[in-house]
Amino acid sequence: MKDRLFQTLQRLGKTFMLPIALLPVAGLFLGLGASLTGDAFLELYNLQSAMGEGTLIYKILAVLRDSGSVIFGNLPMLFAIAVALGFAQKEKAVAALSATVGYFVMNAALQSSIANFMNLETLQATPGLITANYLGFENTMNTGVLGGIILGLIVSVLHNRFYKIELPEALSFFAGTRFIPIISTVAGLLLGIIFAFIWPFIGRGIAQLGELIGSLGVVGTFIYGYIYRALIPLGLHHVFYLPFWQTALGGVETINGTVVEGAQNIVFAQLAAGQQINPEYARFFSGMFPFMIFGFPAAAFAMYRQAKKERKKDVKGLLLSSSLTSMLVGITEPLEFSFLFASPILYFGVHCVLGALSFAICHALGVGVGLTFSGGGIDFLLYGILPGNAMTNWLPVVIIGVVYAVIYYFVFTFFIVKFDLKTPGREEEGVASKLHTKDEYREAKGIGTNSEFKNAPEIVDALGGQDNLIEVDNCATRLRLKVKDSSLVDEAALRQTGAAGIMKSGESVQVIYGTKVPSIKTNIDEYLESRK
Repeated sequence: MKDRLFQTLQRLGKTFMLPIALLPVAGLFLGLGASLTGDAFLELYNLQSAMGEGTLIYKILAVLRDSGSVIFGNLPMLFAIAVALGFAQKEKAVAALSATVGYFVMNAALQSSIANFMNLETLQATPGLITANYLGFENTMNTGVLGGIILGLIVSVLHNRFYKIELPEALSFFAGTRFIPIISTVAGLLLGIIFAFIWPFIGRGIAQLGELIGSLGVVGTFIYGYIYRALIPLGLHHVFYLPFWQTALGGVETINGTVVEGAQNIVFAQLAAGQQINPEYARFFSGMFPFMIFGFPAAAFAMYRQAKKERKKDVKGLLLSSSLTSMLVGITEPLEFSFLFASPILYFGVHCVLGALSFAICHALGVGVGLTFSGGGIDFLLYGILPGNAMTNWLPVVIIGVVYAVIYYFVFTFFIVKFDLKTPGREEEGVASKLHTKDEYREAKGIGTNSEFKNAPEIVDALGGQDNLIEVDNCATRLRLKVKDSSLVDEAALRQTGAAGIMKSGESVQVIYGTKVPSIKTNIDEYLESRK
């Protein structure tokens, strides 16, 4: 049960990555448009005549700003689609369409239920509850990203259960995949009605929890920062930070007459409105910049300095490229997982603490720099420097970052030398120098590998590996597979996994396991999904 819950949360986090991957381009449009048309920027660089309101450049930038804003404004629907798409076992396009239909119906039912069965004035007076216009529906409750995720999960369950459903002959036209949008419409209707009555309590609870976290001040920010970094090796960090970024848990603010939920949405709404960025919301982001732009490259330099003389040339390119990746776009995986492999204490006991302190210090100093995806130099330029220090108070980041560079260099040097850590360039003879990935860490720790998928990894390997598989299905007693090259199938290895017989015919392979084959096929599906 515990393993299945862990796997579900990991998979849920992966589904979040599809809409999250949109944020950099949306943030780029919004950041350029909002920053370069803001009064603070134009006055700071004296560009009113060249780029002020009414000029061609201003109009082009305004289009960019509005185009970026629409993605942030509709993230709940995008998450509904992404979750249904990610959890669908087959016919994923049908699941995506069904989630879209279900999401609109859910919001229509929610708005209509409020209008017909509830007192709007009472709702509007409910502490912590937000009534607003959303998706063209007036005086409704925006359930935000959480509502989208719930709808997406429900659609995915219905999809996986019924996408092969057979109906009586008279209704056969609506069978199979055509049934999924229909049942998703019904599910959206029921969920919207239910939300009308229970969301006032959910919304109020989330808002109160957000207020409690806010009351902890920099201590709460430190706790947030530590948990965020500590969950990265497990792949659960997306599940943790998303509610702060995209729901009332991260705060609620009224900006230019519009109620905005979620720290990231608030920061970008303030940026688009030309308002000073409130550090109470930016505290979930600002702390990334010091260690991603300054700390990690310094740690990489320490690894390079302590590499064996004969291996310095081998690791120089690896460490330099990964440092530049961290500095520019905030992608830190190769560096983080390389020293996590070398020393978990260095990762959880030193780096996570330093990272959490960075969040807390930036919050205490009133830094208001936001981001779209991660704390690299591009985001720092767009959402920190360009809007001007008066709006974002970005200067402390540089000061903290310089201090962090010194700390990371000397701390990593001490740990590497003191404990003879096998960081890149210090491996034993015969072991190639390389940077590690999260998949390697999870395999080494048994996270998301054989123990969770029974013998699925061995079966996949015996079938020629994941890349050799085109289709995986089963009947009552056997796996039915389509492979690229049947000569890669190792029959002896398959028999060691419990196969009673193997039949090959061109691209078609059948492996007989008996009545337990449905469970084996499910384990293979989950294992292949975890490897994506």
